[in-house]
Amino acid sequence: MTGRDPRTDLQTYLQDARDVLVWKLEGVSDYDVRRPMTPTGTNLLGLVKHLAGAEAFYFGATFGRPFAATPLWIAGDAEPNADLWARADETREEIVGLYRRACAHADETIAALPLDAVGRIPGDRGSELTLHHCLAHMIAETQRHAGHADIVRELIDGATGQRPGGANTAEGDAQWWAAHRGRVERAARDAGGLA
Repeated sequence: MTGRDPRTDLQTYLQDARDVLVWKLEGVSDYDVRRPMTPTGTNLLGLVKHLAGAEAFYFGATFGRPFAATPLWIAGDAEPNADLWARADETREEIVGLYRRACAHADETIAALPLDAVGRIPGDRGSELTLHHCLAHMIAETQRHAGHADIVRELIDGATGQRPGGANTAEGDAQWWAAHRGRVERAARDAGGLA
């Protein structure tokens, strides 16, 4: 494919990852959307909350365009991991709304500045980054957390896939998947000398 604008390509990949992340919350109870599914507490709503802060930070504060509702985790007095979980008084709608507003604010920054615009990371580091670098970073960060969300969602209710109606996993019923998992486990045990 030729003739595409790099900014459009970068925004397309970022928006796709954003959409996947929010879609992973659909059809999940208020308990399950917050439920810690790993020993470190990884949960669906916390991933969205974290990325709301990242969008605000990299496309807002870094380019002198502060986001009006900067999440708590950016403040120096925030508790560790405050951005990675939702308190009982924080609703799904509030956090998803915050994320969508942070993304819209980010999109305004992306539209307003050239890709070679230089921003400065606030705080002690003070590193300078171009808008292009920030876009590449946020694509990687959002895709990484969308992958986490995919695994967490599968652990919650078995739902898999990259997008609604998309078939990007092998077709098979529960019996087929159990047999497949068994083959993978046997191979792992054989390779690990545990047979």
